[in-house]
Amino acid sequence: MDNVGIVVNDLKAVIAFFGELGMELVGEATVRGDWVDRVVGLNGVESEIAMMRTPDGHSQIEFSKFKAPEVSTRDLKNEQINTLGKHRIMFAVDDIKDTVARLHAHGAELVGEIVQYKDMYLLCYLRGPEGIMLALAEEIDTRRK
Repeated sequence: MDNVGIVVNDLKAVIAFFGELGMELVGEATVRGDWVDRVVGLNGVESEIAMMRTPDGHSQIEFSKFKAPEVSTRDLKNEQINTLGKHRIMFAVDDIKDTVARLHAHGAELVGEIVQYKDMYLLCYLRGPEGIMLALAEEIDTRRK
């Protein structure tokens, strides 16, 4: 897989939010023209994009802010995780409580709570900017027990 694409309204807020997770901004560009229209099946496309790479260098997310045509919207801020077509992105973190606190400063809200799954993981779901759903997983170090 090369990347996952997410359409957003506030590109700067999303870049800051995912930067807090350790993602690196690889590049930004504006795309427009016949080739874009033909690829995405819309007319008159103009979109600002930002490509961000995960700290391990293996995955990327392409965030797109459409200037034209007008974006189609749903109530993303209130969608539940079981909504058809709903997406979420999971990140492995070293310290889930610290990560949640840092993301909270960027507007993230816990969907439920941080829970322990067996003796393996601490897990939680967060809603970030624009309703983007994240999951965080901290592997529990059983050697410390």
